[in-house]
Amino acid sequence: MLTFPSKAAVGRIMPKEAFYKKLTLSSEIRDKFVADVKRIVMEYKLAPDTINMAKGEEVSEILVLFIELKKQAMDYRIVENIARQNAHKLLFLLKYKEQGQLALYYSKLYKTSWMPLADINLDARGLNLDSIWEGFVEQIALQENVVPVNERLSIPEKLRKQDAILKLQKEIEKLERLSRNEKQPKKQFQLYTRLQGLKRLLAEEKRE
Repeated sequence: MLTFPSKAAVGRIMPKEAFYKKLTLSSEIRDKFVADVKRIVMEYKLAPDTINMAKGEEVSEILVLFIELKKQAMDYRIVENIARQNAHKLLFLLKYKEQGQLALYYSKLYKTSWMPLADINLDARGLNLDSIWEGFVEQIALQENVVPVNERLSIPEKLRKQDAILKLQKEIEKLERLSRNEKQPKKQFQLYTRLQGLKRLLAEEKRE
C-alpha cells in the first residue's frame, strides 16, 4: 500500500460537490464525476516541512489524492481535469474495492495498471522535491523495458522515445496481421516493404 512519513499525513475528506464546482468542466465530465467518484481524500502533503526535503526550483509541494471509485471503468478525463486545473503537483491513488492504480499528469495523463492495493509501491527518492517528482514520473509513466536505460536522457526525452516505440510496435503488429491475411502477392510485397521500414525505425529508436 502507498505510504509516506506520518508527518506528511493529512487524511482530509474533500466534499465532491465543493471539489468539482471549483473546476471548469463540461456537463458531460461533471455528470461522470458524480457517477464515477465515490470519495476524495487528501491523504498526504509532501513538502519541506513534512518529509524533511528541500523544495525544488519547480516543485514546492506534492499533494497525494486518494480517489475511491464507484466502478473501475472510470472516465480518466476526470483525473486529467483535476490535475490540469490545479497549481500543485498531484499524485493520484485510484481505488476500486481491493484494487488500485497510480496516476499523474505530465504533459498528459499517465497511469499504472490496476493491481492489488497491497502491491502498490512508490519510492520517494531524490535530493529535493523536483527530483522526487521526476522519480514519481519515471515509476508511473515509463513502462518497464520499453526505453533503453540511458541516464543522459531527460524525462521528456524518455517519454518521447517510449511513445514513439509503443506507436511503432502497434503499427508493426497491425501490419503483421494484415500481411498474414493478405492473399494477393502484390499487396503482400507492399505490406512487407512497409513492415521492414517500420522495423528499421523501431531498431533506431531502441538504440541507446
